Amino acid sequence: MKRPFWVALGLGAGATGAVIASRWTKKQAQRVAPATIARETKGGLMDLSKLVSESIQEGKQEMERREAELRARHGVRRGAGSGADPSSDHDEPAA
Repeated sequence: MKRPFWVALGLGAGATGAVIASRWTKKQAQRVAPATIARETKGGLMDLSKLVSESIQEGKQEMERREAELRARHGVRRGAGSGADPSSDHDEPAA
């Protein structure tokens, strides 16, 4: 009676282990499938692209803010039709 019990228990444990290993193997194979990797890479690149775009936009806004601050401090007006040479804005030494 003991021997059939242990044989059945061993067969059950072996079958359970085989099913679990099979499922794990299939899951791992799907994770490294080319389509999955391409999809994850595309998502990562889109996120990176968005971050770079936001950084550039923030940099431009900060540049414009700083330029306006410096122009106000030094009394320089911005005008497209002024005909003034931008290099001539620096005639006076900074105080």
